[in-house]
Amino acid sequence: MNVPVSQTNRALNQLPFDPELAPGAHNAVYVCLGVQPSEKVTVITDEATKEIAASIVRELEDVGSPYNAWILEELAPRPLTDLPQAILEDLESSQVSIFAVQAQANELRTRMQMTEVVNRRRIRHAHMVNINRQIMLEGMRADFLKVDRISAKVVERVRKAKQIRAKTPAGTDLVAELNPQYRWIKTSGLISPDKWGNLPGGEVFTTPGEVNGTFVIDGVVGDWLCAKFGDLVANPLTIRVKGNRLSEAHSANRDLENDFWSYTHTDENSDLVGEFAIGTNIELKDVIGQILQDEKYPGVHIAFGNPYGAHTGAQWFSSTHIDVVGRKFDIWVDDEQIMRDGQFLIEA
Repeated sequence: MNVPVSQTNRALNQLPFDPELAPGAHNAVYVCLGVQPSEKVTVITDEATKEIAASIVRELEDVGSPYNAWILEELAPRPLTDLPQAILEDLESSQVSIFAVQAQANELRTRMQMTEVVNRRRIRHAHMVNINRQIMLEGMRADFLKVDRISAKVVERVRKAKQIRAKTPAGTDLVAELNPQYRWIKTSGLISPDKWGNLPGGEVFTTPGEVNGTFVIDGVVGDWLCAKFGDLVANPLTIRVKGNRLSEAHSANRDLENDFWSYTHTDENSDLVGEFAIGTNIELKDVIGQILQDEKYPGVHIAFGNPYGAHTGAQWFSSTHIDVVGRKFDIWVDDEQIMRDGQFLIEA
């Protein structure tokens, strides 16, 4: 069913929402995206997330910027096989876009279709996959100017580094050799045309040269597995990486172990470490079992699969991307320790 966008706009701007969502929505529109009255905005949401989208639409109306809003289920059945053409066409004339939806299995391809337009047109894009009320009340209320300051100091150090080592009390002991040809990207929550960003923001990342070692995932795993398994502190997943590829994965939770192994063997590069990142949202207090926020929690996280080569410069590709997060990291950048027990040793 092809629903006129103006009808969707009216549905969202008339939808009641919890006023507690307003501070996070204001942060997204005014601080993170810096939306101007002259800029057109594309808002993409789904039935499960439309109350949050309504809070964002209210802020856009306060700014006075024109916008088109889309609810995915009104355009195509979920899970999507392709992003609806009407949305792709709308993005072509927007300067800002906001994607606030709940992830479903096998929809990563459609998100890549969206970000292809975003990258090509240099749209300031807020990626809010699996955003929920808790994240709106926690991560989205962060002081993103402060997060940006610590992110800038971290990225200044890592851009000069040859190696990063990460350890945790749970047993993580990981070494990343860095490739100087791959760029480090700062996504602190202040979104520019240079790189779309997740909201809430707070990380610096690159494609590593080579990662080796053990990672005990006592935080969360990403994509649709996050909603299925949540916080892994009680049943961690222990993985081993050799020559930048996943070599082992073990957990007392066999469903987690099997689903993760299957996901990371979808294509020939799904088991490659495509992202090495340091979370920099210093206003987050702990992992909550939601990857959108938890990957910004201070510490190291890595992702297997797609390396976001358009930004990092990596030349290879994968159709998948799954992040893994741990807790209470010690981090060394070359010989300088920058984090102890999950706390930065650098002042914001």
